Amino acid sequence: MAPLLLAAAGALVLGVAVAILRGFGPRYRVGRLLAATPRISVAEAIRLARAGEEAYVRIDGRIDSESDFEDHHHQPLVLRRRTVRHRRAGGTWTQLDASTESVPFDVREGLDSIAVEASELSAGLVVVPRVRRAPITELVAEAAPGVDPQADGELTIEQVSSVEHATVVGVPRATDDGRIVMAAGLGRPLILTTLERDEAMRVLTGGATGRSRLVVLCLAAGAVLIAGAAAWWLVDALFGGAVHVAAAASPDPTQRPGSDTRSSGQGPGLVGEPVLAVLGVLGVGIASVLATLAFVRATADRTRR
Repeated sequence: MAPLLLAAAGALVLGVAVAILRGFGPRYRVGRLLAATPRISVAEAIRLARAGEEAYVRIDGRIDSESDFEDHHHQPLVLRRRTVRHRRAGGTWTQLDASTESVPFDVREGLDSIAVEASELSAGLVVVPRVRRAPITELVAEAAPGVDPQADGELTIEQVSSVEHATVVGVPRATDDGRIVMAAGLGRPLILTTLERDEAMRVLTGGATGRSRLVVLCLAAGAVLIAGAAAWWLVDALFGGAVHVAAAASPDPTQRPGSDTRSSGQGPGLVGEPVLAVLGVLGVGIASVLATLAFVRATADRTRR
């Protein structure tokens, strides 16, 4: 019974981790795919596309374009996405307008290059966003019907430069006109990021580092609890029968061998009290989580100072 309770506690902690991850929305899936998709070379991606083999893969390389355009800081861009949202006082954010400007561009590795189907990028675009908040009338030329001109507004600009290195995750395929492109496929999104993986994960979580660390702690605690339950069950299966046989052969069958003769037939510790043992383990786990979170918060505050 005790191993089962321990395993149930582990499953509960893992369930909390999954619930927190799903709270990040579709970007949770993007982060998981970005971290887990196998990497191949651009040359291998081209070979797969020409052979007609569909595979969801990751490639790395330098962005290259013959028709980039400049932003206000004269940076050569291949893609810029502009999103405007608004909200009433105390309400939730609602998207008001979204536009994307892009030119054809490739990801190049050595002498090999493959195009990116930029029109299929949605939540899979992972870059450091530029965010500005102001009254909605300062962000758009004319507010849409039904939108309070003094409502809170938010302008987000996401852009990709032709001088950056990028990671692209998708399915390499040949188009009807003979081009080889990275695109969405196999039920998965096209992903492009110009960030290192750790920084990309921070952008995907919206800076919610506290929740991210809590997820890691819950996953670790759940794995330990389930492993402990499996070890307990295995030890009981291998040696439990021998203990019962020895107890039956004892002059006093009610007393297990090795028990403390000064007690009422019960060994020292929590033997015979599995529920208390489980609660003790959970208490230690919860205390460790709280202590770690307190340490992380104190360290972060000290760093900010």
